[in-house]
Amino acid sequence: MSELDAFRAAIRTWLADNCPPEMRQPVRDEDDVCWGGRRFTFKNEAQKLWLERCVAKGYTVPDWPKAYGGAGMSPAEAKIWREEMNRIGARPPLSSFGIWMLGPALLKFGTEAQKVHYLGQVARGEIRWCQGYSEPGSGSDLVSLQTFGEDKGDHWEVSGQKIWTSYADKADWIFCLVRTDKANKYQGISFLLFDMESAGVSTKPILLISGNSPFCETFFDSVKVPKAQIVGELNRGWDVAKYLLGHEREMISGAGGGDRLSTIGAVLARAGLEDPVLRAELALFDVDALAFAAMGEKFLDEIKVGKAHPAQPNMMKYAGTELNKRRYELLMAGGGSASLEWDSAASDGGTRARSWLRTKANSIEGGTSEVMLNVISKRILDLPGA
Repeated sequence: MSELDAFRAAIRTWLADNCPPEMRQPVRDEDDVCWGGRRFTFKNEAQKLWLERCVAKGYTVPDWPKAYGGAGMSPAEAKIWREEMNRIGARPPLSSFGIWMLGPALLKFGTEAQKVHYLGQVARGEIRWCQGYSEPGSGSDLVSLQTFGEDKGDHWEVSGQKIWTSYADKADWIFCLVRTDKANKYQGISFLLFDMESAGVSTKPILLISGNSPFCETFFDSVKVPKAQIVGELNRGWDVAKYLLGHEREMISGAGGGDRLSTIGAVLARAGLEDPVLRAELALFDVDALAFAAMGEKFLDEIKVGKAHPAQPNMMKYAGTELNKRRYELLMAGGGSASLEWDSAASDGGTRARSWLRTKANSIEGGTSEVMLNVISKRILDLPGA
C-alpha cells in the first residue's frame, strides 16, 4: 500500500468514526451552514461537535500549515480529503470568507504576526469576516473606489461607503480596500483589516427580489484603524486585492460544480417528467456539470502547485455561475407552474423559486460575466482588444 493509499484509508476511517450522521445530509437552508464567529449560534449539537472534531485535527483548513490551525496536508492529501468528504456527502465543518478569501491572501502577503493572530481564529471558527470591495460608484471599475483613509500618525481614519457587502450585519471583522493616496489610481489603495464593532461602522441590509439577501450597505464614519492592521505594503493593496479576487472567483465558481448538480436530470425524470426536449436539455446539463467538476479538480491541482494560469479563476467563475443559472432554469422548467409558488409548506417557502432568482446575482458578484469574458479573451485566448 502506498503512502497516499494509507492516508486515504486513515481519512476514511476517521470520517466514519467522527462525522455525525446529521452532517452527512444535504444543506437545506442557511441554518445548516456553520459560519462561526462571535455571534454564531449552532443549529444543533451535531453541527457543534463536527466543527470541534475538525478543528482539533486542523481539518477546517486541511492544506494550511499546522502553525496557523491547519493540518499541513500536501496538495495530493488535500485532494483525497475532498474526495472522501464528497464520498459520504459530508458538509464542510466551517464555511468562511476567512477561509476562502482572506486566508490565502494573508498566507501570501501577511506578516508572521498577522498570520499567527488571525489565521488561527479563522481556522477555529472564532472570527467571521466580510469583504469591503464594491462601492456605489465602483463595481467592475473597482480601482475608482473613493473610501478614504487619512493618515493620523498611529492610525488611519477611514470614511466612505461599501455596497453589496455580504453578511456585513453578521460579520465580526472586515477586510477592506481603502484609498490612502488620492494621486495614484492603482498604487494608492491599501488593504486594511478592522473590527465591525469599531466606532463609526454601521450596516443596512439590502433585500433582493427573492425576498431575502445576504447583502448590505456598509458605512464608515471616521473609523480608527491601527497601522498594524494593513496587509501588504502601504498603497499596494491592489496587489493583495487581485490575488484575493482569484480565490473569491474560485469560491463563486463552486456554485456550478460538484456531484450534486449531475443528478438533477435523474431527479426530475423520476418525478415523471415526460417532455423529450426538456429531458434532453437535462441530460446535456448533467454532462456539462460533470465536465465542469472534472475541470475544477484539474484547476485545483494546478493552483496548489503554482501551475494555474493567472486568469483561470475568471474562466472558472464564468463557467460555474452560468452553469448554476442553467441549473435553476431547468429546475424551474421541470417543476412547471408549481415552481412559481413561494409561500406554502408544499414549496418549502418557495426555496426553488427564491434560489432561481438569487442565481441572477451570480453573474454580477465577484466580477460580471461580461468582464470575465473580456479577461478570458485577452489573457487566455490572446484575442485583440476592441
